[in-house]
Amino acid sequence: MKVPMNMFKWESAALTHTGKVRTVNEDAYLDRTDDGFWVVADGMGGHTAGDLASQAIVEALAQLVLPDRLSEMINRVEETLVQVNNALIEEAAGRERNTTIGSTVVVLICWRHIAVMMWVGDSRLYRLRSGIFSQLTQDHTQVEELVQRGVILPEEAESHPSSNVITRAVGATNKLFVDIEHDEIRPGDYYLLCSDGLNKELKDEEIAEVMSQPGTPEQHGLELINKALSRNGLDNITLILARSAEVDC
Repeated sequence: MKVPMNMFKWESAALTHTGKVRTVNEDAYLDRTDDGFWVVADGMGGHTAGDLASQAIVEALAQLVLPDRLSEMINRVEETLVQVNNALIEEAAGRERNTTIGSTVVVLICWRHIAVMMWVGDSRLYRLRSGIFSQLTQDHTQVEELVQRGVILPEEAESHPSSNVITRAVGATNKLFVDIEHDEIRPGDYYLLCSDGLNKELKDEEIAEVMSQPGTPEQHGLELINKALSRNGLDNITLILARSAEVDC
């Protein structure tokens, strides 16, 4: 008897907003709920064609045929990101000198009882489990490196002058390194993928409070975006919420 690809059923919602200041949305997302596959990409603000970079990532991953083996699935996603990285570098080389066309990306793959997180840059993945809210990714930024080395405290990172400096992105360098982590899924696990337009406006405890309330992922997503917009709302805001439940046998 064939084991089902997914031991859980998923309820998800994906939302994006340009924000109150920018005229172009450089974020992009992919919501393949039936495949347990979600992506958020954030084009690098201030760089030429950030929206081109994020869309290139999402479009390439949208066309991906996912194999039955998890290891092959991870390899294909990573290979696709490398291919997009190379294409963006080639595109940038044909434009003005010193042009970078780049994007962060965070990917969630849920396969049977395993969740795989893959990311480059500072787009984040969180998990709410039994009332405990955890960040499952680690930002690829200069300030995060300072925090890890004990040079500054976590609470100092947000206001640090280098808070917007990303150390890794798709399209930034010839060699792309993708971080990969695994998590065992439990019924009721609630995942959030987001661009930094959300977490720069809302503290973790504020996000957790919204996600802990009764309601659907779409209702929670709308509330989170509205809360972020009620603050500065300077950046594009994109999020995906995905909640698990056991499949009835």
